[in-house]
Amino acid sequence: MKLLKVHLKVVSLRRFFLKMKRYNFNDIIPRRNTNCLKWDALADFFDTDDVIPLWVADMDFRTPDFIIEALRKRLDHEILGYHFHPESFYQALQQWVWRRAQWKIELADMTFSPGIVPAINFAVKALTDKGDKIMINQPVYHPFIFAVNDHKRQLVNNPLKETAGRYTLDFDDFEKKLSDGVKMYILCSPHNPVGRVWRCDELKRIGELCVKYDVILLADEIHSDLILKPHKYIHIASISPEISQQTLTFLAPSKTFNLAGVFTSVVHSENKRLLDAFKQYVNKMHLGHGNIFGDVALEAAYTHGDEWLRQLLDYVGGNCDFVIAFLKEHIPVITTEKPEGTYMMWLDCRRLNLSSKKLDHFMIKKAGLALNSGHIFGSEGNGFMRLNVAAPRSIIATALQQLAKAL
Repeated sequence: MKLLKVHLKVVSLRRFFLKMKRYNFNDIIPRRNTNCLKWDALADFFDTDDVIPLWVADMDFRTPDFIIEALRKRLDHEILGYHFHPESFYQALQQWVWRRAQWKIELADMTFSPGIVPAINFAVKALTDKGDKIMINQPVYHPFIFAVNDHKRQLVNNPLKETAGRYTLDFDDFEKKLSDGVKMYILCSPHNPVGRVWRCDELKRIGELCVKYDVILLADEIHSDLILKPHKYIHIASISPEISQQTLTFLAPSKTFNLAGVFTSVVHSENKRLLDAFKQYVNKMHLGHGNIFGDVALEAAYTHGDEWLRQLLDYVGGNCDFVIAFLKEHIPVITTEKPEGTYMMWLDCRRLNLSSKKLDHFMIKKAGLALNSGHIFGSEGNGFMRLNVAAPRSIIATALQQLAKAL
């Protein structure tokens, strides 16, 4: 008990000093020649590397110093052999979601996965059969589409409704399609690319309909920490025991703390049958060990990351405001709404009257920008582009100036 009190006091003091620290998100960190997908693979994806890359969903900010410090400390022990996930790995996440969302989860209800996209594919394979119907909401993160089609499941689309740039769920169509034999529903929360943070009433209705029609609910919550003021995040599994029993929740520090390269995530479910089936599939593929550095990074992030994240969100929110103001003044033909969550902005370029192919060509060849084409998120994304604003403001400013000049 004494040791525990000492440990908690040390953690409390560390958080106090971290709270006093100011982080600099304006620094430009060169990423070329580091085997960086976002910067070093531009020619493969855009047929040129003479573009500003604002596409892949990672950040051009330093990974936080307390994570780098923890990784360096682990390297002081010069053996990198087989390892297992200690209890503290899951406790760090358990305490994090309680501090941020007052969601109480149990250690026994969590398991490891080497990333969230793999986890969604594992769940599709473990919990559905070929030909089963799986529903998504397009425009949506495109690996959802692959997770359905690649495994020969039947894709069901419940398109989002867009009114003056704001997206909502079409619940009449949602229920109609669930009632027609849908086996699984993949929820993107917060939504990527449109940036919605779903309200409690929306989540409650989603969950209740999945319970009513006995539909397995996969909740991709990888962006759940990236919530801009004044919005508040609610984990759908926290709403009721009944909804929790239908749900597998996917969580990771990768987007929040710029750790995508360590491929470390956690899957949660209070439904033992669903979680056991998932775990058995991962174990069958011999992918349950992960890597030492992912464990260390996750623990450090969720233990010490509160203040860093607060400052990050202030900066990203400022970038969003900057983009909106710039477009309004200099490029009114392109519009966007401030995202409620994520660091993605959904640019409406439809007034340019360009086909998807011509819009891509214009952005790459004329404006010198590497953005994500809206059409990859489904046909509902035609005429849109996804802009990643998790970069120093000077880079965002240069990108917008190039776009204005090209137009």
